[in-house]
Amino acid sequence: MKTLKKLSSSSFLTLLVLTLIFVSQSCEQKPKEVYEVENKITIEDETPEYFLLRPEVEKAFGYSHAVKIGNSIKISGAVSMDDEGNPTAVGDLAQQMKNCYADLEKILKHYGCTFDDVVKEDVFTTDMPKFLEAAAYRTEIYKKQFPTGSWLGVTELAVPEFMIEIELEVHKSK
Repeated sequence: MKTLKKLSSSSFLTLLVLTLIFVSQSCEQKPKEVYEVENKITIEDETPEYFLLRPEVEKAFGYSHAVKIGNSIKISGAVSMDDEGNPTAVGDLAQQMKNCYADLEKILKHYGCTFDDVVKEDVFTTDMPKFLEAAAYRTEIYKKQFPTGSWLGVTELAVPEFMIEIELEVHKSK
């Protein structure tokens, strides 16, 4: 029994010595490669820039037509109205849609953008079948690519004569 204990102790000591040798060799510091990285940090102005297309109408209804923060622009839904806020092209969804895009183009130009910069377009309509008939007009608007977005049928818009409302999100790369 004493021999077995001695063997066990000597085996244990041998194993311990081998482990210490292995650990000490694997922990040696090897020279590290040094990489120089040049970081360039650009901080964008995050102050919102608001734009009113029809200031008196928008103030009366309580909204801003667009807001730009950094490279992103959110444009409220455009509807077919005159400068006093009266509905135009009543009963003619195709013409209302063209009027919406005309207003949206004015806002895009204000920010130095085009429809090529639009990344999201949501269309709200009270008459989806008529919108689907007129939707081909969008190929005249989006010549490069179509944005992502949704087409939603709704029961009503802010004013009963409005048949369509189009809102956009824009990303302007530098």
